[in-house]
Amino acid sequence: MNSLHGLLEVLRADHHRDRVVPATGFTATLTTLTAAAMAFLIVFALSLSFAADRLSARWATALEGTATIRISAPQDQLAIQVERSLAILSETAGIETARALNIEEQQALLAPWFGPDIPLADLPVPKLIAITEMDGGFDAQGLRLRLAAEVPGAVLDDHMRWRKPLVRAAQRLTLLGAFSILIIALTSGAMVMLAARAALAANAQVIAVLRLIGATDTYIVAAFVRRFAMRAFVGSCLGVVGGGLILLFLPSETTTASILTGLRLQGVDWIWLFMIPPALAAVAFIATRFAANRVLGELS
Repeated sequence: MNSLHGLLEVLRADHHRDRVVPATGFTATLTTLTAAAMAFLIVFALSLSFAADRLSARWATALEGTATIRISAPQDQLAIQVERSLAILSETAGIETARALNIEEQQALLAPWFGPDIPLADLPVPKLIAITEMDGGFDAQGLRLRLAAEVPGAVLDDHMRWRKPLVRAAQRLTLLGAFSILIIALTSGAMVMLAARAALAANAQVIAVLRLIGATDTYIVAAFVRRFAMRAFVGSCLGVVGGGLILLFLPSETTTASILTGLRLQGVDWIWLFMIPPALAAVAFIATRFAANRVLGELS
């Protein structure tokens, strides 16, 4: 009950009590600027986390339900091995369709690396067979073993070895963004705590006089906590507005965009920006209350 009463006392507005803490000065400027800078950084940490999460989802679904067989063989054996591979695929459970890519399709795949004018017909390029899976998928290991026995030049690629590392990397970037937000919040709390201790030390004589006239420690703590929490709230609002405006000018995400070109928040992600000022104000609230109780205990 005492803790609840103390919290309600802190939250209760009191103009005379709030005047105990100077409205301007070094600690006021430090708290406001710290909150603005930390909120600004949190905006971009959030943006990084959401962009990495979207990228992870895109990579997880990319090429899902598809596989490829690459056939490398002498030219006189290439057509025979392609036909045999297609026959094996037609007998494999879980495969919906399988077809050999023609020269034009393979040239389109290689164009980003070698240009559109590559003479593919004159080069010993492996033949590709595109596979579309059914919903249940197929036995990749069993298919590999059969291909190895009947089509020595065929190699099955179900794309998992490419997708898994990419998805794992994107997920780690998401965790990195969340960890960065936690570090920023803790740093903000530490800076506010230092500013609060400085303000309390500077007002030691005022605190002594307030105690002499009957002011309780809860009353004094409430004066400092409310003022510093409001400073953190105002500063974080400024930081969020600045970071949000910069995000608005970043290029929007496209189907071919990488994580560095898809940092703009999308849809309901923008709502998270409105949670930053109250969150930093809460951090300042807790940090200031802790610092105030420690300093008042030392001054007793």
